[in-house]
Amino acid sequence: MRLEGDAWREFFDGFQTSAWRLETRALYSMPGEREEFTSFLATGRLHIPDDDAWLARVRDFKASGRTIGRVHALTRPLSDYLRYEFAVYSHTSRAGEDVRIADLTDTPHPGIPDFDFWMFDEKHVVLMEYDPDGVQVGRELLDRPDIARFIEYRDMAMCHSVPFHQYQAGLRSGVRAE
Repeated sequence: MRLEGDAWREFFDGFQTSAWRLETRALYSMPGEREEFTSFLATGRLHIPDDDAWLARVRDFKASGRTIGRVHALTRPLSDYLRYEFAVYSHTSRAGEDVRIADLTDTPHPGIPDFDFWMFDEKHVVLMEYDPDGVQVGRELLDRPDIARFIEYRDMAMCHSVPFHQYQAGLRSGVRAE
């Protein structure tokens, strides 16, 4: 089933215990980010106000006892978009999202899939679909996903990742975080 607009928001916000995402792309082209991304490229800075809608949702999830997290699987060198996304992650992780980085530059083919998805409550899986330029073209709620397989994907990604702030500190010091 395709999830669009309000149906996606309602489905997403309805999770009971956990929402977890695997991100695999070096570029996402989201219309709502275009101006912010362009400004970041020009200045190297990013300001996201505390009342930002996503940050408020993350804080609400956490306050209600629910967890939200993601692993971004990537390879170096970082794209401009990933540098921007790291600036975003600084804000979302402070709001309570468990953001982790799996740097696969020196670990090809560790068993992590090369597609994006959200898994909710270890029951529901939504495939995130993008065109080659990173434009989201759909969200597909799988009818009867092989949950064990998606849990394995999550566990493999978690095993190969480190917390975002640890990875970022390693980049600044010139030492890759392990």
